[in-house]
Amino acid sequence: MRTMNLDLYHLMKEALKEAKKGFKSGEVPVGAVLAGLDGEIVAGAHNQPISLRDPTAHAEILVMRKAALFYGNYRLTDTLLVVTVEPCLMCMGAAINARISGLVFGASDAKAGAAGSVYNLAADRRLNHSIEVTSGIMEEECRALMQEFFKTRRGKI
Repeated sequence: MRTMNLDLYHLMKEALKEAKKGFKSGEVPVGAVLAGLDGEIVAGAHNQPISLRDPTAHAEILVMRKAALFYGNYRLTDTLLVVTVEPCLMCMGAAINARISGLVFGASDAKAGAAGSVYNLAADRRLNHSIEVTSGIMEEECRALMQEFFKTRRGKI
């Protein structure tokens, strides 16, 4: 997938809007959107494991579920997943199984990132699919939202 022709900043701004929804509802503020080759967003979601009482309700998983319903297929080929924070192992595994073509994320996750920080599933040749990864899009904004959330939770604001 060639992400050069897509407005990655517009897509990340939309993912940040989703993350802010999560922030307001007390969820860890991770947001995601999924777009087609034309850059049209077909689904958006934010983290909801607390509100849905579901440990798999990460923004990436929820957006892939919505997109699969939209396309009528569990395979999401020729799509771009845009996430505010680097996906974890579960979410990268799901993206690989869904055959997502590209991943864009804002802030790296040095503790649980699976797209280059701790693990690099996107480029693991032992798997049956690889994903083109672009990192650091609006990184400061994405990181600042996470930091604000955790400072608020710890009562430092």
